[in-house]
Amino acid sequence: MKSTLRSLIEQIAGFMPWIPDWVFAIAAFIGIVAAGLALQSLINRIIKRRPADWRPFLRHAWRRTRRLVRFMLVLFALSVILPLLHPPHDLRDEIRRIFLALAVVQLGWIIGVIANLAMDHYTFGLKIDASDNLGARRAATQMRILRQALNVMIGTLTVGFALMSFDSVRQFGISLFASAGLAGIVAGLAARPLFENLIAGLQLAFTQPLRLGDAVVINNEFGTVEEIGSVYVVIRLWDLRRQIVPLSYLFTNPFVNWTRSSSSIVGSVMFFFDYTMDIDALRAEAERVVKQSGLWDGQVLKVQVIDTTETSMKVRVLVSAPNAGVSSDLGALLREQLIAYVRDRHPTSLPRTRQEPIVFPGRNTAAGDTARPS
Repeated sequence: MKSTLRSLIEQIAGFMPWIPDWVFAIAAFIGIVAAGLALQSLINRIIKRRPADWRPFLRHAWRRTRRLVRFMLVLFALSVILPLLHPPHDLRDEIRRIFLALAVVQLGWIIGVIANLAMDHYTFGLKIDASDNLGARRAATQMRILRQALNVMIGTLTVGFALMSFDSVRQFGISLFASAGLAGIVAGLAARPLFENLIAGLQLAFTQPLRLGDAVVINNEFGTVEEIGSVYVVIRLWDLRRQIVPLSYLFTNPFVNWTRSSSSIVGSVMFFFDYTMDIDALRAEAERVVKQSGLWDGQVLKVQVIDTTETSMKVRVLVSAPNAGVSSDLGALLREQLIAYVRDRHPTSLPRTRQEPIVFPGRNTAAGDTARPS
């Protein structure tokens, strides 16, 4: 198309030899740019006449890439009129290489914008805040990791093709890879952790041992997966600290994922009561509290005596909730309500230490004597 347009311009210039070439080149540049802008304006009018819900992705992609297309239009017009200015041969080749490199960069930029918009359009409808959000979190995790990998790949290919338009840079790169074998080995060893984490990120996107929003225990720290980067994972701990974990660590060390197969989570609340505590009454009160709370998902509720000591018994209440945040709130509510219930209804069942006096034969403790061993 470019050669056809250039030939047409040269034929028109041949019919008007009295016009200087630089004037004709400027006029041709203005004409090409004006024609391109007119075509853009026509496309804008066609899109605006469509209903508001017509092709939202195409509408958004066109809106985000209009300025980039205009820049490519300017590059195209400059490359067409360049022969009309009759620059020196060497200078013309250098300018063409610059134009080609800029066009490659712009094309890569446009492809990157459209690819990111496509992934945003896919993840926009995912309901991460829903109670059963397992599928949504799986898709969001895959898209986030694939987005990072795709952006790195597009950027690398764009820069590589742009540099290949210059012979000097291309030859320098070939000679560098051919002669610097030792430096390449050293660089490869130094970059090994980076590549390990990048490959681990791709493995994580497809195998998904954890996802965004999962409740996990890593390094004996309980938290929620807040962010998955290209080389690391950010875990938001219960006290709002952030634990940064390399992706390669996840495939070489065991960890606990509480929400691997479901977004529901089972929380536990521990109590210590005296042996006189009525467990059936406590179980009924716990059932009443969780049912009235509106936080229980109706799946798991158990009140069990799991251990005993010489002074008290250890009671565990297991209760399920839709997610980790709700489980924490429900556990706190159970502690408050059950402690208040035992304090008000069964005060003698609170943990206590018994001390009984030692009565020796022949001593009158009622008279106020203190029982002491002799």
